[in-house]
Amino acid sequence: MDIDKLFKVPKLPAGSNKRRMPDNPTPEMLKKMRFDTSDFSSEITPPNVTRTDNSQDKGKSRAASVRDEQDEDETMDGEFAPGGDADYFAEEDEEGRFFGGGLTKEQKDILNIFDNDGGEGVRQDLEDLTITGVRRLLTRFERAANKNQDQRSKYPDDPTRFIDSEADLDAAIKALLPLAQAPALAYPELLSTGSVERLIGLLSHENADIVIDVVEVIHELTDEDVGNEADEDAEGDDQEVREGALKNLIEGLLANSILELLVDNLSRLNEAEESDRSGVFHILGIFENILGFNSDLSLQLVSKTTILTWLISRIQAKTHSENRGYAAELLSILLQTNRANRLELGKQNGVEIMLKVLSQYRRRDPTDADETEFMENVFDSLCSALGEPEIKKLFMECEGVDLMVLMMRTKMQSRSRSIKVLDYAMSGAAGTTACETFVDASGLKTLFSTFMGKPPKRQKAQATSPALEDTSHTLGIISSLFSNIPSDSPPRIRLLAKFVDHNYEKVDKLLEVRDAAQGRLKTVEKEIEDEKKELIAEGEEIGPEEEDMWYLRRLDGGLFTLQTVDYILAWIAMEDDGVRTHMVQMLSRRDKSLKDIANTLQIYHDNVDEEDTDSDADGSLSRKEILRNLIAFLR
Repeated sequence: MDIDKLFKVPKLPAGSNKRRMPDNPTPEMLKKMRFDTSDFSSEITPPNVTRTDNSQDKGKSRAASVRDEQDEDETMDGEFAPGGDADYFAEEDEEGRFFGGGLTKEQKDILNIFDNDGGEGVRQDLEDLTITGVRRLLTRFERAANKNQDQRSKYPDDPTRFIDSEADLDAAIKALLPLAQAPALAYPELLSTGSVERLIGLLSHENADIVIDVVEVIHELTDEDVGNEADEDAEGDDQEVREGALKNLIEGLLANSILELLVDNLSRLNEAEESDRSGVFHILGIFENILGFNSDLSLQLVSKTTILTWLISRIQAKTHSENRGYAAELLSILLQTNRANRLELGKQNGVEIMLKVLSQYRRRDPTDADETEFMENVFDSLCSALGEPEIKKLFMECEGVDLMVLMMRTKMQSRSRSIKVLDYAMSGAAGTTACETFVDASGLKTLFSTFMGKPPKRQKAQATSPALEDTSHTLGIISSLFSNIPSDSPPRIRLLAKFVDHNYEKVDKLLEVRDAAQGRLKTVEKEIEDEKKELIAEGEEIGPEEEDMWYLRRLDGGLFTLQTVDYILAWIAMEDDGVRTHMVQMLSRRDKSLKDIANTLQIYHDNVDEEDTDSDADGSLSRKEILRNLIAFLR
């Protein structure tokens, strides 16, 4: 018998530290390399003995050991081998070289599980995903699930009777992971064979490890990039097929109440265990994948489950972790556009809880990039929620304005985010109370110090230009103050006095910001004009959709900042003669006049949504009416 044909010797891995015998070893060297079998015979288990009795014959193909009838040298314990190679000492060729399989004992056990359920056929199905291979994988999964269910029902109090079937089920579930590489081929089979229903049913399995396997598979299957790695050069039609397959799969999952089952498992898993932490991470990942597929499902997720309660509780943890950061990210996604979700947050005391979480960053910065992202997601969640008047009221009751003003005075990373929150809280007619509270809390001094680029209190540094985002939110706050604070009131007088101080330096700063915004806008305007000329040359019609798209680009390119600055300039010019005189003088040096400000406000007026007029029930003027009066004064 030719031993080499029976046992194919693998190639030696690169960088291996396995020993080699010299080409011409001496007898003494050979004696030293012989191991005394008596020292190890009591510890060695024959390598061809597998986990179950009925699979011994199948497992023999994996046993890489040769026994001589007269010289029964036993192999050493795998712990002595480099990297824990289970076959390191098992093979020896004629020249004395030793080869191993390159696998640890745990890896060999996993492969033996595959062998027990079909041997090389399982690995072949994984390596070559054809329709036949997919069906075989799904059939093995169904059989493993049915067998485990049957044995658990027969012997519920005797784990030894169903432990083997549970191990087989674990391996069968993990074998489904590669199906994400071929969604167009595999996903229709998942749906047509009922495997999706079977997978979701296993979310209620008694063994939490099985549940974790299932959520890992579903997380992988619902990823928006499924199939892209396997076929990066795919054409547009193939991409559409993949997207259609993913859409059908997600709809199939939703039809089987996957959202409710996943949320139920969040409270079941114990994050003190590493495997359970991984399970929670995958569950949150599934939610993100589903919401990325259809953001409208956020309403269903919040209304039909207790996910919002769990997320609010999770972000309160004292120590930061990856799952805590993921919870904050998912919370920000749920609150982005849905009014019902925001109101539900208020009902569950979410505003006060988020303020408590953020208050810790008044005196310290996040410890690393992950915690910084967590902090920003909580701030963003609060900003989204403040889009509702009811949340603004809760924000005031929880003294949110006072906390944000305190944060503005520090040199911590939270300073910039607190300005953003105040911008959202003070906007619109519902922000009137917040505006008055802001002035009473001495927020004007800190606000204009930020606007002028002066360093925060106790920070020894030279004045620097504020970040563009900070400037935008600072202008938004000033704009809201002029819109909401009543005329001739003490807060209004204090606001106007800020523009007179130090020889109108803040007016000059506004004009500088205006010039910078105009410069950015000119570049965008030129790009848009070139695109218009190309469309006209090609005979294309320019419709309302194109005009709306270009207007949004102008807003991002500087028009929004220009409109906000001119809105503020119009207010102070109308209310203070000295400011108006100084403003006219400075504009004339730039070959500009108050009419240029009026023209900007006219564009602003024409694009204000009629349904979003910011009018209040107490009879206050809407934004459109205010703009109309300002334009009339400037002209």
